[in-house]
Amino acid sequence: MNEINSRNSTILQVEDLKKYFPIRRGFFQRVTSWVRAVEKVSFIIKGGKTLGLVGESGCGKTTVARLILKLLEADGGKIIFAGQDITDLSEAEMKPLRKEIQIIFQDPYGSLNPRMTIGQAIAEGLKAAGIDNRSETQQRLEKLLKMVGMSPAGIDRFPHEFSGGQRQRIGIARALSVEPSLIICDEPVSALDVSIQAQIINLLKDLQEQLNLSYLFISHDLNVVGYLCDRVAVMYKGHIMEYSPADELFDNPVHPYTHLLLSAIPDSERSDISDMNTLGDEPANTLNPPAGCSFQDRCPISEDRCAQSEINFEKVGEDHLVRCWKTAKHGSYQFFS
Repeated sequence: MNEINSRNSTILQVEDLKKYFPIRRGFFQRVTSWVRAVEKVSFIIKGGKTLGLVGESGCGKTTVARLILKLLEADGGKIIFAGQDITDLSEAEMKPLRKEIQIIFQDPYGSLNPRMTIGQAIAEGLKAAGIDNRSETQQRLEKLLKMVGMSPAGIDRFPHEFSGGQRQRIGIARALSVEPSLIICDEPVSALDVSIQAQIINLLKDLQEQLNLSYLFISHDLNVVGYLCDRVAVMYKGHIMEYSPADELFDNPVHPYTHLLLSAIPDSERSDISDMNTLGDEPANTLNPPAGCSFQDRCPISEDRCAQSEINFEKVGEDHLVRCWKTAKHGSYQFFS
C-alpha cells in the first residue's frame, strides 16, 4: 500500500492557493463584493507525516480541504499531488487519482447513507478499487472492519444501529477501502464524546504507522493537534499566520493569533490571565478584509505599518515561519507568557 507515499518524498504541495466567493445582490444578482475564503495558502505534507491545519470557525480550513479534493475549483495557485500538478485537471482526469486522496468527515452519521448497510457502504470503495469478486469482497470487508476495531458480525447492520464513535470507525474503514496515500481528516473527532475522541485519535495514529498514511488533519483543538501532528499551520481569515514543526509551535509560539489560540487551552495549573485572553471571540470574517495584516483589528501590538501593505512570511527559526514583521523582528512579548 502507498507506493507513492515514501517518507522521503513530498506527497502534497500547495502553493499560493486562492479561493474567492462572490456576494451577489439585487434583481440582476450583480457581484458587489467577494469573500476571500483562502488567500495565498502554501504548505507541504511529507509521506507518512501529518500536517495540522488549525484555526477558528470560518477561517477557511474546510475550503482548503475541498480545493485539494477538487470539489471546488481554485481561483489561483497550485495543488501538486505526488509530483503531479492537479490544479486544472478535469473530473475525468482526476478520476484515477480519487482513490489516492480520501476524506474522513466531521459528522459520521451524515456521511453514511442511512439506507445502506455498513458492508454496502464500504464495498462501494472496493468496487472502485477493482474488487468485484464476492468472496474477495467479503474477506476485504472483514479485514477492514477488524483494522478499525469493529466486529465483522455487524456487516449487515445499518448506520443508525451504531454509536457515534462506531460510525466514525466505519467512515475510516470506508476511506481505507481504496488504499489511499493521503487522508484529509476534517475535524473527525469534534462531534464525538470526549471519552471516544482519544480512541479515534489513537486509531488514526496506529493506522498511519501500519499503512504509512499521510494526513491533513483539520481541527480547532490544539491538544489533539499537538499529539497527532508533525507540523502545524495556523490559519486566520484565509491566511496561514504561522507554519512550524508542532513541537516548536508549542514551545515557541510567535504570532499573536497563535498565542490567542494557545491561551484558550484549559490549564488547571495556570492562574494568570494574559492580555491575549481579553481580546474577545470575534468570528473570522473574510468579507472585504482590510489592507495589510488580517489580524490587525484584534492584535494588541499592531502599528500603522500593519495596515499599510501585505504582510509576508518571515523566518524566525529553522522551518519556522510567521506572518508578522514585528514579532519576527523583536521576538515574543512579555504579555504573551
